[in-house]
Amino acid sequence: MSHATLSPKPSSLRGATLPKWFSWAVAAGSVALGLGISSAAGLHSDIQWGLIAAVLFVVLSYGISAKVEGSRQAKDRTATSLVWVAFLLAVVPLASLIWETVERGVKVLDVYFLTHSMGVVADTEPGGGIYHAILGTLEQVGLAALISVPVGVLTAIYLVEYGRGRLAKAVTFFVDVMTGIPSIVAGLFILSLWVLILKMGPSGFAGSMALSILMIPIVVRSTEEMLKLVPNELREASLALGVPKWRTILKVVLPTSVGGITTGVMLAVARITGETAPVLLLVWVTNYINTNPFKDPQASLPMYIYLQYMNSAGSGAAYDRAWAAALTLIAFIMILNLVAQGIARWKAPKTGR
Repeated sequence: MSHATLSPKPSSLRGATLPKWFSWAVAAGSVALGLGISSAAGLHSDIQWGLIAAVLFVVLSYGISAKVEGSRQAKDRTATSLVWVAFLLAVVPLASLIWETVERGVKVLDVYFLTHSMGVVADTEPGGGIYHAILGTLEQVGLAALISVPVGVLTAIYLVEYGRGRLAKAVTFFVDVMTGIPSIVAGLFILSLWVLILKMGPSGFAGSMALSILMIPIVVRSTEEMLKLVPNELREASLALGVPKWRTILKVVLPTSVGGITTGVMLAVARITGETAPVLLLVWVTNYINTNPFKDPQASLPMYIYLQYMNSAGSGAAYDRAWAAALTLIAFIMILNLVAQGIARWKAPKTGR
């Protein structure tokens, strides 16, 4: 037998590896090629050359890696490239939206704007502010939270701790259905019941009831998931000591999951803060300060933004106020999310080393 027949077959695994800066170099080259192709083809949209660059990034990453490192590593790089492309497709529009809002909103956003209303200023005139809209939004969202949080938390406790049989299945089904209800449907329901049948008239409280319909399923779902994460050993230990079930829930289960429950509630509040349809149907709008949410129309930030933008055709002042109010609303929701994250970390179980 010759020596050649004893030689091992060449390995399909290649030892060569690309440097760490390979992905950055391919990304830079893809952007340059995307710009060149877009310019040569007469394309003027940033979205078009961005998509071309994304496709080139994936193709070039796979081709070069397959040539140098082999097909197995090339597939891994392709998957990683697709993840990065998907991430950028999600982040770029969001970053663009925030940048546009900040750039346009800071023109009139100052202390005067936050502490004055539109009561003595016409929509086409400069000046005025959003104090009445901030006050209305805080009252309406606060009332909605007062309605939704007890109902949502107690419903979740029933589903996790007591719910069995057809009733629990029915409650779960209706919670799932309510999660997908459009805000306009909730507004029409309260409009027919509160305004048309009971003849109560528009008010901030009417809007709060519609917002609570949108908020309850979110609170139920988030609370239910947090309660399910509580170990059953804690419940069993408490029950073994002779503690009643209701007291076990109150003293053991809820304190253990209070961080996650609070986070879910804050996210639900952030979800309903920007709703416009229920406010348009039930609260209406006013340019004056109304501190009583149970009587007469009341302003809110979403409606203020909408009306100022609609009245901005002949006035740059109204256009600037709309963007400044939008920036304020985004900042308010961002603060709520940061507070929720802070509470979740503060209430998170401490693990010893």
